Amino acid sequence: MSRNSDAKKPSDNPNDKTICSNRKARHEYEILDQIECGIVLKGSEVKSLRDGKVSLDESYARIRDGELWLVGCDIAVYPQASLLNHEPKRTRKLLLHRRELLKFAEQADHKGLTLIPLSLYFLRGKVKVKVAVARGKKLHDKRESLKKSDAQREIQQEMSRRR
Repeated sequence: MSRNSDAKKPSDNPNDKTICSNRKARHEYEILDQIECGIVLKGSEVKSLRDGKVSLDESYARIRDGELWLVGCDIAVYPQASLLNHEPKRTRKLLLHRRELLKFAEQADHKGLTLIPLSLYFLRGKVKVKVAVARGKKLHDKRESLKKSDAQREIQQEMSRRR
């Protein structure tokens, strides 16, 4: 179901770390498929990311002119960059191979599906974004998933008590 997510092997590189994750997305959306892609950034944006000054809330991805763009991602300005600083909420280009983009775009074109970023992380010194094709959940679906997770948590607690 998901590509490139389980195929990653843990590396010994100390630079590999999760910068930010969109926890709200898993509650608001049903994740159908996900893919890892690169992102085009300026130097001051990378410095802000290393400091963890980023928010993926209310951000989404759009396909425009055959390219994938990240819209609404808020990367705070880097105070030491002064004149060479960046605009915090600018749209940023995501990097994918043409084949992957076409396959992913085909899935996202269906009615009711959207592209949302799940997480932002460093992998071997480069910034990567995990983008998912998702369907919005209705209120009753959210309640049902909460009930399932509560029941699963209770089962785990009972199992740990009996050990």
